Amino acid sequence: MADALALLELDSVARGLRALDALIKQAPVQMLEANLIEPGRYLILFSGGVAEVEESFRMAREVGNESVVDKMLLPQVHPGVLDGLQGLEDVRSADEMDTLGVVEGAHVAGTLLACDRSLKDAQVRLSGIRVCGGLGGKAYYLVFGPQHDVEVAVEVGAAQLGDRLHRTEVIPRPHSEMVEWLLRRAPFRLER
Repeated sequence: MADALALLELDSVARGLRALDALIKQAPVQMLEANLIEPGRYLILFSGGVAEVEESFRMAREVGNESVVDKMLLPQVHPGVLDGLQGLEDVRSADEMDTLGVVEGAHVAGTLLACDRSLKDAQVRLSGIRVCGGLGGKAYYLVFGPQHDVEVAVEVGAAQLGDRLHRTEVIPRPHSEMVEWLLRRAPFRLER
């Protein structure tokens, strides 16, 4: 069972691959993603037990050294964040979505922290997280629930992101045709 989540973003593919090798060798962790993101950076995202993730994170930071441009270590991550990153999204119809909230962050690490905070602080469910190519280095997540709770989730997510917030939206009673687009499979996601 995964209790922790970690991310490293490096400005070098070569150093990213070396850090990836080192962290995998250091402790048994579950790789969630290791790939290019824009603008020309290498992202490593992994989970596992708190001690193992902390150990691998420390080693990858040491190896990455000056190439590390962003990082995140999140012990006791909300299980919904891990489910969303693995594509296990809570798919609902428009009839079941009273209100939809969208939080878009300018950086991946901050957006994942904001998603964790939203899920922990508000009575909402995660509809999906997008961390993929084609977003210009940004990421976003979607939550749904009663309007008041969605507003709280969006507010705490925005506060967590601070100056790394790109934009938020709260969409009451989303139209069924829009929800069909919202809930389609994530583009560019590798099937395992």
